Amino acid sequence: MQRTDQPYDAKTGYDTGVTINGDLGPAQLSDGQKEFITSATTLGALLGGLAAGAMSDWTGRRPALGIADIIFVGGALGQAVCHTVWSMIGCRFLIGIGVGVASCIAPLYIQELSPTRMRGRMVVLNVVMITFGQVVAYGIDAGFANVSGGWRWMVGLGTVPAGIQLICLAFLPESPRILIRKGNIEAAHRVLERVYSEATAEQIDLQLQVLRASVQQSIDIANSTTFFERFNSMITVPVNRRALIIGCGMQAYQQLCGFNTLMYYSASLFQEIGFNQPTAVGLIISGTNFIFTLFALKYIDIVGRRKIMVFSAPGMVFGLTLASIAFHYMTLHTGGDLVNGASYSRTWSAIVLLSMIIFVASYATGLGNVPWQQGELFGLEVRGIGTSLSTATNWAGNLLIGSTYLSLMAKITPAGAFGFYAGLCLLGWLFCLFCFPETAGLSLEEVQSVFQDGFGIRESQRMRNKKREMKMQQEIQAGRGDA
Repeated sequence: MQRTDQPYDAKTGYDTGVTINGDLGPAQLSDGQKEFITSATTLGALLGGLAAGAMSDWTGRRPALGIADIIFVGGALGQAVCHTVWSMIGCRFLIGIGVGVASCIAPLYIQELSPTRMRGRMVVLNVVMITFGQVVAYGIDAGFANVSGGWRWMVGLGTVPAGIQLICLAFLPESPRILIRKGNIEAAHRVLERVYSEATAEQIDLQLQVLRASVQQSIDIANSTTFFERFNSMITVPVNRRALIIGCGMQAYQQLCGFNTLMYYSASLFQEIGFNQPTAVGLIISGTNFIFTLFALKYIDIVGRRKIMVFSAPGMVFGLTLASIAFHYMTLHTGGDLVNGASYSRTWSAIVLLSMIIFVASYATGLGNVPWQQGELFGLEVRGIGTSLSTATNWAGNLLIGSTYLSLMAKITPAGAFGFYAGLCLLGWLFCLFCFPETAGLSLEEVQSVFQDGFGIRESQRMRNKKREMKMQQEIQAGRGDA
């Protein structure tokens, strides 16, 4: 069985769990062919993500998601009927373009539609659907494992969630910020009434005025600059540069920690170390990912993005370090390498599984969710560009890790590879500690002022405290008025 797929939302989470056998020509795919199949999707996602933000500024967020769904459906159907490795690679590349567009736009669209107090949880809900899709796919995959050609049904069924999402888009509103930018103020007002369903008419009008003022500033900038000038401002303007460093840095951290390689190759990895039901073990891993993503769903707006990252990242380092130690002692009798057919200690194999559960639980709590809050880092005039560059960084890291994982395992042994990932996780934790500010509780417009004088760790906390004090004063005054 060879792992070939990538995650991005509910439909791609479903797709990630699918495995294939020798139906593409060769009885056994080589490591290079497996890496090509895996990397084709990532390369497509890199290109799709790079173009997505600017495209959505022009078309709107909702049409961009619809385009991604159509591309995904076409690629999934193509996979189901292909019979060669290269046709599979081509279809994977096509799917990757859709994945890249959606992975950039979906969190951005959600953020621009969500109330400030729920913005983080709404983006995490998107990640929950990814992990739920993975659990469903692993479960169904286990049922199809011994069915000849069953993987074709699995990849073909990937059209179902994409099609459902495409239909649902017809009933969803456009981002109010995009509507205001296009001059459709009445439509933006109706969307705000739906988003803030419990607010009074005066509060809706005030929110609309704030958004119009913010959007007008972005319109003025857009009208007085070219796209390339705005692109250049991501480096030359300090506020944009700091936001970009954080957005790209967090996305790089998410990929370079090695999580996705575990998801891609977990079945073959656990099979090599002696588990008779590797797909079932993969289901345990994906189930852990799903459960702890639910934890993040509840607490990301309460605890905050920064605290979740600072406290969850050490768990990732510990899990990967434990895995490295276990692989070292487990493979002593095979020269440090995993050898097919070799017998390994059940104790050390169990420790590897435990270490992976610890790593995945820590990842799902923080790093699996927080980087996708990237849209809140950028001003509206450069939000599409910023999210595109951040998303492209994610997929570039994914391409690097996915295309080198098997080679890395062969060159420096499994113990060395997991130790290397542990080191990268440690560097990522230090990056969060010194550069990542808290954005929970701040509006999309307020976040920009955080980066005026540095990375804003203290400034963001000061602003959050000030908003909290103002809210308490308003509640006290309201209580006095009722009395």
